This record gives sequence, structure tokens and C-alpha cells, in this order.
Amino acid sequence: MAVSIALFTRDLRVHDNPVLAAAAGDDQCIPLFVLDDAILNGPFNRPNRAAFLVDSLRDLDQGLARAGGRLVVRRGRLIDEVLTLVREHSARSVHVAADVSAFARRREDALREALDRENVDLHVHECSITAVPPGSLTPSGGGKDHFAVFTPYFRRWSEVTQRAVIRPPRRLSLPALRAGGLPAVEEICAGERSPHLAAGGEGAGRRLLTRWVNRDVREYEHRHDDLAGDGTSRLSPHLHFGTVSVTELLDRTGSASSGAQAFTRQLAWRDFHHQVLAARPECATRDYRPRGDRWRRSDRDFTAWREGRTGFPIVDAAMRQLADEGWMHNRARLIVASFLTKTLYLDWRLGARHFADLLVDADTANNQMNWQWSAGTGTDTRPNRILNPLRQAERYDPGGDYVRKYVPELSGIPGGAVHEPWKLPRHELQDTGYPARIVDLRGGAERFKDAREESKTSR
Repeated sequence: MAVSIALFTRDLRVHDNPVLAAAAGDDQCIPLFVLDDAILNGPFNRPNRAAFLVDSLRDLDQGLARAGGRLVVRRGRLIDEVLTLVREHSARSVHVAADVSAFARRREDALREALDRENVDLHVHECSITAVPPGSLTPSGGGKDHFAVFTPYFRRWSEVTQRAVIRPPRRLSLPALRAGGLPAVEEICAGERSPHLAAGGEGAGRRLLTRWVNRDVREYEHRHDDLAGDGTSRLSPHLHFGTVSVTELLDRTGSASSGAQAFTRQLAWRDFHHQVLAARPECATRDYRPRGDRWRRSDRDFTAWREGRTGFPIVDAAMRQLADEGWMHNRARLIVASFLTKTLYLDWRLGARHFADLLVDADTANNQMNWQWSAGTGTDTRPNRILNPLRQAERYDPGGDYVRKYVPELSGIPGGAVHEPWKLPRHELQDTGYPARIVDLRGGAERFKDAREESKTSR
């Protein structure tokens, strides 16, 4: 009797899952998730993601049960736990999704080496986490292993025929084994969680997906930057954990409306960042395009930014949304990243680390490469781009509703005046308890810019 193992990593779903579908084709299938010591003991294991993971594992177990299966959970060193099941049940193959981070690639190499010694096949499935395999598209003319500019990548990406969406298995047969209990959040990562985290799991993800494609995506082109209106899909945590398939999302989104086309472009950005990191894994911590920056050091300024007390309401509202929800609007991410790296001239790695601490969707490829894009050390063809927070506020939160939602001290200030509280009479500003600006945009940003230029010319 042929036995296969479906090793779940960032593909925690039964719908459109190439790993599960392939493993389910054998006589018996062991759906496995390992609480890997290497992850549990590492810096990326944070309370917000632990909560979403627990939801997702519970939902995955329920989805497998509907087909007669169960999720088998093990704790320990991933290689050891897989090998134990291979030996106990004479499994002949292991299936896993392809991923691009340095950690994932080391894990894949170690797993393949260990399974080779057991004469067991490792099948690595592309197009499970991304829509297009990261290394499959390269610039014409040869000599380059990835696209460094998005627009030509997007043209090629748009020409790729997506694989067909895969139905969930109708029936799963497991060998006799101990499933192992589903973990509690505290078993994965103890600590304070954001109070208004979104629910995890495939069920929650598919409900969001259905609402998005049936109603909201048509308005995406016009509403995606509206901070107060929040015309975004909120699907990024589900894409990170794979509770929603990017292939199915593209298939159901289609291209019939300008909103759908604009949303598809954002999903292509996600694949673009994955192919950059696949080619340059060191860019998780190092500049993709070094600019000779010698970043300022200021614990005071970084703490004010992190806590949402910079004195710039649009920046502070975004940082408080992050702390409250474990999520932040994409336009707000651009604003706070530019403020940290371009206005305060602080190292992008500080911001990326804080985002990774709180964001449920903190994907290594997208988090790190988006931060570098904002800092001017990544793939942006305009590295000196600076987003003025006041202009951004006027354009994307003109009525001030986004700020009033997340900065309650300013909730009594009507309209767009909320974006410049320093113009209030001094006693009124003091009564709000809102902090003074940590930098004057007319002087501080230019001063830091001068320091930046001096650091480069002195090299």
C-alpha cells in the first residue's frame, strides 16, 4: 500500500492545494504539520501570527475531516518528525510547497538529503505559494537570473497561462496513527496580541474571497488608496499563510473590470518580490542596491515612530492601526516607511523588524523588499522618492476620518484640520494630550537629507 506525506507549511488549505492533491493520489495520505523548533525558537515567531496560525490549523483539520482525514501535528525538529513518520508507515514520498526564503530553501535541501538516505522521493510543488514559479521568468538576452524592474516582469507574468484550480480531495485515507492535539496559542508563542486581530483559517479566508470577487473588487482601482474607506481585500494574511490560494484568487478575480485588473497587478507585485528574493536571498537583511547610506541612530525618534507618537497624525494613525489590528492599510505602509527612512533617515531594517513583530501578513519577501523599495535601496527606479505625510494625508484621508479612528486624542478636531493639530491654539493642543512633532518637515527632513549626502560623499 502506497503511503505519502503532505507536509503543510504556508499552504494551510484543502482547496486548490497541489501538495495535498498529489499526496492524496496514493492509497494513504498523512496530512502533516510540524511545529518546527527552528521557527518556534526564532525571532519570526510572534504572538499575532501564532494566533492566526492556531485558527488556520483548526480550520485545516476540519476541512480534512470532511474528506475523512485528520491533520497530524507533531512538535520538534521538522526533519526528525518527517523521518519518524516515513519509517513508521513506510511512506514512499513526501510532498511540500516550494518557497523562496533562505530558511525555506535550507529546509528543503536538508529534507531532500535526509529522504534520499531513506530512498524516499521529495516532491516540491511550484505554484502553491506564488502564481508563477519565482525562477521561471528571466529577462530576454540572457545573463540575468531575475527581473529587477517590475513593469517588464509584469508584461511577461501576464502572458503566463495559470495552472487550473484544483478541487479539494473527496476522500482521504490515513494509516492508523496518533493525530496529535492541535496547539493553543500559548504553546506556540506567549505574549500580548493585538486586540482586534482578524480571524484566521480557510473558512474565514474563503468568505473574504467570495465577498471580494463578487462585490468589492470592481471598485478597487478607485478605492484602494482611500484610507478611511478601506477598499482593500484584507486577504494578505490569508495569502501569507496559504489559507487562500493566489491561483484561485486570480482565477475568480478575472479581468472583466478595471478594478480586477488593478488588483491582479498587485498580486503580480507579490510574485515579483518573491522572484527577487529567490535570486538574492541575502536581501532579507542587506541592501539590494546599496546607496552608501549611513543611517542615523535615534532611539527617541524610532520609539516615537513605533508607538505612533511622532506628532504627524497620519503616521501615528497608521502605526496605531498596526498595533491594534496586526494589519495596516497598504497606502499607510508606504507613508510610514517613507517617514522612517526618508524623513527621519533611520535604517529600513528597524522598520521591517517592527512590522515583522506585529503584522500577521509579514511575508519575508514582501516585507523586506517593500521596505527596501521605500528606503531607496531596493528595486524602485526612483530611489530618492519621498512621500510627504501632509500631502499624503490631504490626498488619501481628506476628511480625516482615518486619523480620528485611530488617534482618539484628536477625535474632536473636525475635517482635514486634524492633520495639522500644531495649528491649534497651544492650550487646545495641550488639552488633547497629543505630542508635538518630532521633526519639522521644512527643516528636519532637509537637515537629514544633507547628512545623508555628506555620508555618501565622504566615503
